[in-house]
Amino acid sequence: MEMTSVYINHATIYLEEKVIRDGSVLIEDGLITKVNSGEISSLPENTQVVDGTGLHLIPGFIDGHIHGANGADVMDATAEALDTIAAVLPEEGTTSFVATTITQAPEHVEAALKNTAAYNSKTGQAEMLGVHLEGPFIEKNKAGAQPLEYIMEPDLEQFKAWQQLSGNKIKTITMAPEHDRDGSFIDYLFGNGINVSAGHTDAGFSDMKEAVSLGVRQVTHLCNAMTGIHHRDIGVVGAAFFLEDLRAELIADGIHVSPEMLSLIFANMGSERLLLITDAMRAKCLKSGNYELGGQPVAVTEDRAVLPDGTLAGSILKMNEGAKQMLQLPGVTMRDILRMSAENPAKQLGLWERKGSIEVGKDADILLVNDELDIKYTICRGVIAFKEEQKK
Repeated sequence: MEMTSVYINHATIYLEEKVIRDGSVLIEDGLITKVNSGEISSLPENTQVVDGTGLHLIPGFIDGHIHGANGADVMDATAEALDTIAAVLPEEGTTSFVATTITQAPEHVEAALKNTAAYNSKTGQAEMLGVHLEGPFIEKNKAGAQPLEYIMEPDLEQFKAWQQLSGNKIKTITMAPEHDRDGSFIDYLFGNGINVSAGHTDAGFSDMKEAVSLGVRQVTHLCNAMTGIHHRDIGVVGAAFFLEDLRAELIADGIHVSPEMLSLIFANMGSERLLLITDAMRAKCLKSGNYELGGQPVAVTEDRAVLPDGTLAGSILKMNEGAKQMLQLPGVTMRDILRMSAENPAKQLGLWERKGSIEVGKDADILLVNDELDIKYTICRGVIAFKEEQKK
């Protein structure tokens, strides 16, 4: 797609610190170049004008944990699979994502990492920000949908080799911190700028305090595949509530975490430390039926994906649907949604300088939505990637 200037006027613009009513934004060469209260008088030639009357202009969603969508999976290890995912995500308001692997045979993980190393995001699609390595350094008793036979102990040399294969694109790693017996694995990851996330873990609260002291700064899909709150040990869930250094991913579909628990989480953590994700698999955007995840059969119904034993196998959630679910909770505002879906993920991934908010100089990753968070326009790095009337 050819890069042109885009001018959005008469929108309610959500900046990090304030809201502009009836404001306007100018986008040039993929970046936000002007944000005004009122009209912008001088526009570049051939600027595309978008009427934002009655709409909220907000930063694009960042999905930090997604395996696949529309029939494709990161583990397919092809450029076509990543293109398929990146092309469909703007429909749900996702303007960038972290391609997530699953525990599998080393050669399959390596193929996926080599593919991400060679991949370049396309204009007019969601941008791939890097890789989320989910496993294989996890706890078997909390495997969830991760294949047991390929789980291994933390192996620093293995990680270094995989990071090299990925072209240094591994940004987040999900691991069971209790398996890092001497702390050297987490210490290395943290020291090298990796976002270390505790997940698929049987850690207790004391384990989590130690892990945070070493550099764990995130919890993977809070409440799922981890220790819950017990009155003698508040576990990983309690650690997420209690330890201020932790942010936590949240699959807000009302299935992985009940609406009542979503409310309890929000009451204890607020929007400042939550990260909305989808954990979606390849069946997202497709009909109900039989699919696979990590080489395992998955049955997909209208609202969920499960292994033959009933274990949840990722989700088919869309980012705007998760945001809608959260917006229905008592006390949750549009500002909270922006923190959880854009600001916090950008900061967690070390990308705040160019992502996560409406600010001059940042990437023009922008959504126009109505009061119910229906997506009207999605702009990815300055290009209109989706508008509602295009969907058939």
